[in-house]
Amino acid sequence: MTMMTPPPLDQEDDEMLVPHSEFNDNAQPMEGVVVAQGETVSTAENQPVEDPPTSRFTWTIENFSRLNSKKHYSDIFVVGGYKWRVLIFPKGNNVDHLSMYLDVADSATLPYGWSRYAQFCLSVVNQLNSKYTIRKDTQHQFNARESDWGFTSFMPLSDLYDPNKGYLVNDTVVVEAEVAVRRVVDYWTYDSKKETGYVGLKNQGATCYMNSLLQTLYHIPYFRKAVYHMPTTENDMPSGSIPLALQSLFYKLQYSDNSVATKELTKSFGWDTYDSFMQHDVQELNRVLCEKLEDKMKGTVVEGTIQQLFEGHHMNYIECINVDYKSTRKESFYDLQLDVKGCRDVYASFDKYVEVERLEGDNKYHAEQHGLQDARKGVLFIDFPPVLQLQLKRFEYDFMRDTMVKINDRYEFPLQLDLDRENGKYLSPDADRSVRNLYTLHSVLVHSGGVHGGHYYAFIRPTLSDQWFKFDDERVTKEDMKRALEEQYGGEEELPQNPGFNNTPFKFTKYSNAYMLVYIRESDKEKVICNVDEKDIAEHLRIRLKKEQEEKEHKKKEKAEAHLYTIIKVAKNEDLAEQIGKDIYFDLVDHDKVRSFRIQKQMPFSVFKEEVAKEFGVPVQFQRFWLWAKRQNHTYRPNRPLTHQEETQSVGQLREVSNKAHNAELRLFLEVEFGPDLRPILPPEKTKEDILLFFKLYDPEKEELRYVGRLFVKSSGKPIEILTKLNEMAGFPPNEEIELYEEIKFEPNVMCEHIDKKLAFRASQLEDGDIICFQKALSAENDERFRYPDVPSFLDYVHNRQVVHFRSLERPKEDDFCLELSKLYTYDDVVERVARQLGLDDPTKIRLTSHNCYSQQPKPQPIKYRGVERLSDMLVHYNQTSDILYYEVLDIPLPELQGLKTLKVAFHHSTKDEVVSHSIRLPKQSTVGDVINDLKTKVELSNSSAELRLLEVFYHKIYKIFPLGEKIENINDQYWTLRAEEIPEEEKNLSPHDRLIHVYHFTKDTTQNQMQVQNFGEPFFLVIREGETLAEVKVRIQKKLQVPDEEFSKWKFAFLSLGRPEYLQDSDVVSTRFQRRDVYGAWEQYLGLEHSDSAPKRSYTANQNRHTFEKPVKIYN
Repeated sequence: MTMMTPPPLDQEDDEMLVPHSEFNDNAQPMEGVVVAQGETVSTAENQPVEDPPTSRFTWTIENFSRLNSKKHYSDIFVVGGYKWRVLIFPKGNNVDHLSMYLDVADSATLPYGWSRYAQFCLSVVNQLNSKYTIRKDTQHQFNARESDWGFTSFMPLSDLYDPNKGYLVNDTVVVEAEVAVRRVVDYWTYDSKKETGYVGLKNQGATCYMNSLLQTLYHIPYFRKAVYHMPTTENDMPSGSIPLALQSLFYKLQYSDNSVATKELTKSFGWDTYDSFMQHDVQELNRVLCEKLEDKMKGTVVEGTIQQLFEGHHMNYIECINVDYKSTRKESFYDLQLDVKGCRDVYASFDKYVEVERLEGDNKYHAEQHGLQDARKGVLFIDFPPVLQLQLKRFEYDFMRDTMVKINDRYEFPLQLDLDRENGKYLSPDADRSVRNLYTLHSVLVHSGGVHGGHYYAFIRPTLSDQWFKFDDERVTKEDMKRALEEQYGGEEELPQNPGFNNTPFKFTKYSNAYMLVYIRESDKEKVICNVDEKDIAEHLRIRLKKEQEEKEHKKKEKAEAHLYTIIKVAKNEDLAEQIGKDIYFDLVDHDKVRSFRIQKQMPFSVFKEEVAKEFGVPVQFQRFWLWAKRQNHTYRPNRPLTHQEETQSVGQLREVSNKAHNAELRLFLEVEFGPDLRPILPPEKTKEDILLFFKLYDPEKEELRYVGRLFVKSSGKPIEILTKLNEMAGFPPNEEIELYEEIKFEPNVMCEHIDKKLAFRASQLEDGDIICFQKALSAENDERFRYPDVPSFLDYVHNRQVVHFRSLERPKEDDFCLELSKLYTYDDVVERVARQLGLDDPTKIRLTSHNCYSQQPKPQPIKYRGVERLSDMLVHYNQTSDILYYEVLDIPLPELQGLKTLKVAFHHSTKDEVVSHSIRLPKQSTVGDVINDLKTKVELSNSSAELRLLEVFYHKIYKIFPLGEKIENINDQYWTLRAEEIPEEEKNLSPHDRLIHVYHFTKDTTQNQMQVQNFGEPFFLVIREGETLAEVKVRIQKKLQVPDEEFSKWKFAFLSLGRPEYLQDSDVVSTRFQRRDVYGAWEQYLGLEHSDSAPKRSYTANQNRHTFEKPVKIYN
């Protein structure tokens, strides 16, 4: 048996896999071809980059009903230099439909590894009326394993063989195949600019939503021109100015050859990296960005551009039916939100938009001087803008499931949109009928994926020609109209298949569909699609961006030629003196801050010395160069001078002998000796006995370390012999007593050892490049005067010091104060310093929270009391180190708090209409009974013997009554509301036939196509007696809730189970609906009170999560 599995669908467009399937025993495999799991090539990587070779083949099949073979092939036809044929199963491929596929005719003889990519359309022609011709199209990467592809259920056999339907005439069927062979494009070598003339935008992480919007706005030339004309100056920085950042971005999109980064623009929005990595709502971003630009354009030559392009107006009206009264209100819009659910196309959405709503019955309109009246309410358009932005409501809140859902229904939109249709049915009486509201489609923004994420891209035709382009982040590709329009309608589609896949045809939901459309009015086309050239761009901007481009090109050239050059970094005595004690304390120099030379590798080193002579003014004969070496203890020191033989080599050869760890560059130390007249002299001859040492001087009073020079010493000599020279270098009297230390290493810990002045240098293991730190010898009393009395203690301090930025947890974006601390500080040391800074007597009341380097926010959990050893542990986040800590000042010591659990409880008074929130803090081992006892001491009870209970309330439903013995440690008040209330007397003595039921308030959401229930207000319990009617229950409910008669008469009552209301009559016996006491999920079976939600919204969610992870779009600057 041969197994055939069709390939996964193109993930980008449809995100659906075909399930694995096997042949039935009677199925015939393709001639000797074993089909394994197919490989797909994503359509994004195989876009047409030029008009593909296309051909139509017509196949007239006579005596169709007499065909006996299971399969039937057409003649071979050639497209794009390849041989093709059509394969049909006249009686269906194990289905009651005609099956039809496109086949590579010569697949058996093609060379190993062949593949070709084609878009094709298969049709069965209706010979009576071509309007009813059935067409299906798809695309496929054909290869040896999948040499045919098409539709198992092309059309029902019953339709095909019905002589009245027009597909089989005179026992003849006409089949057409239209095939376009596409060039397969390698993703990595694809050049958008070369192939399409346009460039894409780089994705910063999850910014494809922004990229698709920016491309759409950029390709409205009038908008781009206005952005270019916004006043900016050469002193502005793009990262701090939205106009300049947008100008820069648009300029690069217009003139760059490669995809453009958006980091400067998002920085100008005031977004940190965390914002960039969150998918925001595109419609919201569009609105916020346009509002920002509108504001920035005020008082400039382009003031009002946003309104001129995007602003339209509609009129909201309410018109009474029986009296002469009409109320109207004019409102502006920049985009229109159109319903997708329940609408087949854009026109149906506009019909729904202007649909008239009748206000009657309980919903009458209160007209001035006329009281309550029957009325009509609706919306009509006064004018439409030149650029019409339509936001399609693909995302909706599903109240039944309490979550956002994506609407993937099929929804059509035309290439030309006529909003004057049917005699201007969408227009108000005040509309200017001389304006022709005929629009042409400019761009289609697409969302591919589900409600919690996905991918965004845009189809745009920048000049409104027939050629469409797909802008998908960095890639821009040519597309045809069908791909931009029909394929973005959404809905369901039959999955194209391999002939061997003979199960029921597989329908899949298309998860890629349009969510925003941009139309341009025909009469404004010339104005909107205007010419934008360099003269529209401010000169300072052109100069700045050209300079940026030149620097980029220069860097690119340098990178390309890097293999021909070596970088030589030359450190001099002056560099050491300048850096030590300021930029660095350990080792001798930061090589990134010394003079750097870019030298061709072939250049002889002797020629390089002449360059150095010119640069530093040191004649060649007085230069001696030392190679640096990285030692095993990770220090980096001058190791040895270059030999005469090495100096005759080329720069490239010399680099090879230098330290391999840094072979990308050659690092040298330039030794220059000076005579008494401070002029350079020849360097002294160096023997094996000579050691080059470097000296640093430490001043404990000033806490300063500085470089004082270098000396050659004899390895057999002793430090005591050079003390006078060292005092001279330090500016001390000749006989000043000094102490010497060797700086050995500083990672991971500082190692700095005292040197015995009477021991030979060789005996102290000193060698070329070693560092000696010295200071005045201190007396015992002086020792205590200084924080860091000697070199080792000072170097330890420098190595471990850390400036920490402290922020209040309530204001996590702002620094409150900075403290210089040591990484070795214990937990107690740190909180003690913070308490001192805040003027707090008890450091245990300080609670600290670490910083999350990725989200740039506080970590969710604070640091426990003495939960970390050292400051360094508080600052580390995975492999990154931060310099930020957050603090809180508690009302009780942290060790005590950690043993307690804090619960926020909302107490509902039994007789007063008030809710008071209380914080209950008890030991973690306490029970709900303890919470209630504590609460009793804080609240006002109706009587001294009143009993309380604790409930869990969520989304206006009661989910749980907490047992008194339940431990509080695991109760979560972050997401649910904890409600405390008195137990009513009637509930305390229930008879066996009484029922305690849930009662909730609800409204029906009628804006949706299907009715959905939405709960609101405070839920409660009610006792119902056996045989009690609704009329009797209503009396008790009205009394309990104290609702006025007039309002209560409008309320409806329903029994709800799993969200479905069953309305009750006054005579209905309520208890019969609530038969069981132990229904699982009792909150889903309740008595519903249907009425409008007029109460002000109250919230007890002050104790939200420490941080929210869903942010609205904000542009801060």
